[in-house]
Amino acid sequence: MSRHLRGVKPALSRDAEALTKAPPAPAYLSAHAKAEWRRVLPLLVGRGVITKADLTGVEAYCVAAGAARQIGEAMALAGGLPDLRLGGLQIRYMQTARQFAAEYGLTPTSRARMGAGGDGDDDTSPNPLAI
Repeated sequence: MSRHLRGVKPALSRDAEALTKAPPAPAYLSAHAKAEWRRVLPLLVGRGVITKADLTGVEAYCVAAGAARQIGEAMALAGGLPDLRLGGLQIRYMQTARQFAAEYGLTPTSRARMGAGGDGDDDTSPNPLAI
């Protein structure tokens, strides 16, 4: 009986063209985005999953995360009632940052999924009703 692999993500492995050193943050990034770059890029380089081709996506993640933080600080400084337009913009930046974070394995769930699909798969049980 063959085992289907549709929807099963491959195990995370080191990329052959992975960066060995984290490049400096691009100059155009905001202070918050640069701080995020310095926080996450060494982790990604250490895992061996980031190549030169991936840096644009990491930049986009850092821009979104930095913008969300910057908007949060601006709203906190304004005091009083939050600005609904800025709040909506912050939510969109946070959603975008979360999507990029999941793409690069920066969330606990995405890290677990990247390693999923290994030998512990329950599809091999002879009894389909076994729990």
